[in-house]
Amino acid sequence: MKLIPHKKDPAVTRWLRAEDKEQKLRYKEISHRMNVVDAPARARRYAAFLERIQTRGFSVTFDQMRAIAPEELPREPRRKHRVVF
Repeated sequence: MKLIPHKKDPAVTRWLRAEDKEQKLRYKEISHRMNVVDAPARARRYAAFLERIQTRGFSVTFDQMRAIAPEELPREPRRKHRVVF
């Protein structure tokens, strides 16, 4: 497949490069916040949720709750959390 060659104004090229640089910096800041700053709070929320579904149970239907056994709990992934935007 051949692409149509488009000519860009040099100002547009500079703007695109600046925008790309800004977005990469923004991604890096968000990723750092997710994986370093907010990680302890997220771990506490995960632990509280997993404890709650083992004791109180998880809603199966309108009024039925089912307790989740420890062997049914998902394992936490070893990878970092990804930023999607």
